[in-house]
Amino acid sequence: MKLVKTSFFAAIITFIRISSGFIAVKAVAMFTGPAGVAIVGQFTNFMTIILTVSNGAINTGVVKYTAEYGSSEFKLKKLFSTALKVSVSCSLFIGILLLAFSTYVSSILLRSPVYANAITVLGITIIFYSVNTLLISILNGKEEIRKYTIVNSIGSIIGLIFTVILVYFFKIQGALYSLVLSQSVVFFVTLFFVMKSKWFSWSYFKRPFELDLAKKLGSFSIMTLVSVFTAPIVQMVLRNMVINKLGIDSAGYWQGVMRISDGYLLLITTALSTYYLPKLSSLKTDNELRNEIFYGYKMILPVVLCGCVLIFLLRFFIIKVLYTNDFIIMEKLFFFQLVGDFFKIAAWIIAYLMLAKAMTRLFIITEIIFSIIYLLLGYLCVDLFAISGLTIAFALNYFIYFLYMVFHFRKLIFYKNE
Repeated sequence: MKLVKTSFFAAIITFIRISSGFIAVKAVAMFTGPAGVAIVGQFTNFMTIILTVSNGAINTGVVKYTAEYGSSEFKLKKLFSTALKVSVSCSLFIGILLLAFSTYVSSILLRSPVYANAITVLGITIIFYSVNTLLISILNGKEEIRKYTIVNSIGSIIGLIFTVILVYFFKIQGALYSLVLSQSVVFFVTLFFVMKSKWFSWSYFKRPFELDLAKKLGSFSIMTLVSVFTAPIVQMVLRNMVINKLGIDSAGYWQGVMRISDGYLLLITTALSTYYLPKLSSLKTDNELRNEIFYGYKMILPVVLCGCVLIFLLRFFIIKVLYTNDFIIMEKLFFFQLVGDFFKIAAWIIAYLMLAKAMTRLFIITEIIFSIIYLLLGYLCVDLFAISGLTIAFALNYFIYFLYMVFHFRKLIFYKNE
């Protein structure tokens, strides 16, 4: 599988995700304003953590070992069966916790108990999301990119439909319900396409639980959990800090520019997750890894740079199209956010080596350290530069992260082995 081919399918997913995502953002902005955007952002960060934990955070491991085991039916059956049992067990446990503490979570996280019902629904339906994520990871690992593209695209469209309808009728509550319900409905779509695969058989999911294989997946779970807990928690802490110091509208402006950033970078991040992880996992020598990294830089960074420049030049138009005139103040956040995006992708192209080669200790250390740096920079820069300080902190953090990745992997990158 070539990066260009994968990027083509990634572009399809990205176009549909961006289109549906931005229409959904427009709906939320129109009917709830900056405050609603901030609350939805807070809930989205919470869901990122909960949904990852709900299947044991094994997605990356499933992708890696599905690609690594190739056509070995015996190994794949052990992998899929063990992964399914882990996913179901974790989702049931997390679901029970959400049902028991929905009011408390709503009061602490969203500053009001009125959103407890959305958290309760999440607890009831979370098992569908968990198994859906497992099936999508299998499609990714088996490099069935067409089906992977179709499933993700349908998921985005379903999410859009739910958002527009529910936000129109129920405002902020509707936005939260749309995030919860759309994740679960997609499970039935994914199951349909997986069952149509040539390799599919129920026997792949009926073998006994394999402790040794679970331990292998566990190393990736640790990395994923660290990543999932650090980034969203840092964002939630920074968002609360901004709300307390500058008001909830300022938090909404920051959330707005981050949604734009996440949207246009979907092409790159989707290509990285669907191509790079399986590809780097399959490569054995330093020379092969080096060539793949430089190929990635040659193909990806020019696209990122052009995207950043274009987004900056069109920032006023983008704000008016995607949001409302109430959000025009956030144009001053674009420059440093885009600088940070560029160095983020530049660093990730190298950083994917840590996932592909199961460098658990290094991954955990770097995630924690740079999350702390981002948090500290956020507090410092907000005091110095107000709301613009958050994007300045973002850019500085990823610039330092990029320099560290280059330094740590310098022997692989700069010194060719004969």
